[in-house]
Amino acid sequence: MTDVDLFTEVEPNQKERIIIALKKAGFVVGYMGDGNNDVSALHAADVGISVESAADVAKETAQIVLLEKDLGVLVQGVREGRITFANTLKYVFMATSSNFGNMFSMAGASLFLPFLPLLPKQILLTNLLTDFPEMTISSDNVDAEMVAQPRRWDIKFIRKFMITFGIVSSLFDFMTFGLLLLLDVSAEQFRTAWFLESVVSAALIVFVVRSSKAFFISKPGKYLVAATLTIVATTLVLPYTPVASLVGFVPLPLSLLGLLGVIVLLYLSTAEIAKHIFYRLVKM
Repeated sequence: MTDVDLFTEVEPNQKERIIIALKKAGFVVGYMGDGNNDVSALHAADVGISVESAADVAKETAQIVLLEKDLGVLVQGVREGRITFANTLKYVFMATSSNFGNMFSMAGASLFLPFLPLLPKQILLTNLLTDFPEMTISSDNVDAEMVAQPRRWDIKFIRKFMITFGIVSSLFDFMTFGLLLLLDVSAEQFRTAWFLESVVSAALIVFVVRSSKAFFISKPGKYLVAATLTIVATTLVLPYTPVASLVGFVPLPLSLLGLLGVIVLLYLSTAEIAKHIFYRLVKM
């Protein structure tokens, strides 16, 4: 079946059998027809497509009815669907790995700290700020190979990605904890420093996980870049504004900000290296 590209002089029941055979072989099947003899095939297909001038029963059976006589609409629809799927995967990769890592970091820090690593309102603010760049992922550019062929959900792949990059994230969170404990900072400074490191790294990591290519090769969308840089700037300025005291933040010395910046750069570099190793060992 998979070696055949063309069927001719096919009867209505044979059309349905071909579609069922393709579905059993693992394909997602679309079928386009406009007559009464296409109804069974339209019903059997994953996506039935008809046209405005088709028989009424064909239009009623189909999931999609083309209003224009242009098959290019189907090509564009498939392309947009693959772009949407690719960008959805980016969101899933970013959200699952980040949340998985933060869960371990928060649980681990709570074991040896005499105070909460972050207050509830600070956790909510972290979630709010990191959501803004994620909201623009839907408009992000997609690598050509991601739309060159159809793809499906692969839960095992997503689980492996989540664990790998969640662990990388947690390692650098614990590095931040070690630095702050070594410097013997106050509880307020600890929370402020981890908040800055957590939000900035979570915002910037999207440039790494959004593509299997190196971050400087795959060009991100302009809205994603603008939202990410805005959130990074807002986060860095927040502890020095009048509203900082409302959420329990305090200003940090420039020397500590510099050390946090080094940790973030190391995290992004390590994640980039881990990504190349991951995609070489694990196939999507």
